Amino acid sequence: MVFRWVLLASAQRGSEMKISVGESVLELVRGDITRQETEAIVNAANSRLAGGGGVDGAIHRAGGPRILEECRAIGGCPTGRAVITSGANLKAKYVIHTVGPVYRGGGRGEAELLGSAYLESLKLAAGNDVRSISFPSISTGAYGYPIAGAARIALNTVVAFLEESGAVWLVRFVLFSEADLKVYEDELREIGAD
Repeated sequence: MVFRWVLLASAQRGSEMKISVGESVLELVRGDITRQETEAIVNAANSRLAGGGGVDGAIHRAGGPRILEECRAIGGCPTGRAVITSGANLKAKYVIHTVGPVYRGGGRGEAELLGSAYLESLKLAAGNDVRSISFPSISTGAYGYPIAGAARIALNTVVAFLEESGAVWLVRFVLFSEADLKVYEDELREIGAD
């Protein structure tokens, strides 16, 4: 794969990595996903769409009760799939809720389900004319997916989608910690070296 690499540094925002994939841009940043100004943000949801801890709880708290009301109307979401609601009180117009797998050693289809969670989110974004989207690191918190493997799956899935489709112009991964950001940066460099 051929990427154009740009590494930005800022005293206020830490480091960012940007690459061009076709006509689209893929960014890695450290930050708070609830504050992103992309058209959509992705929620690492549970299958009941009932809110919870981590990213899911933060999005529901920041977005307000309307998101939960819309989730209740939808009813649920199977692992590896995605659904969409409004962004309610968030800066983002939409929240795409996807359910990643619980990691149980890697032999129960977890990789395929995780890749599907990212791909279904991107397809749903494109189908709703969303041109910019922010992802968290799905399944790497309470669901226990090892971050290096999860980052590789996430980045490979997104790069492949962007190479095939110009429907989404900006995909941003918003990582909570500097350590997680570094893992994603290292994995993206590995993908670019292939």
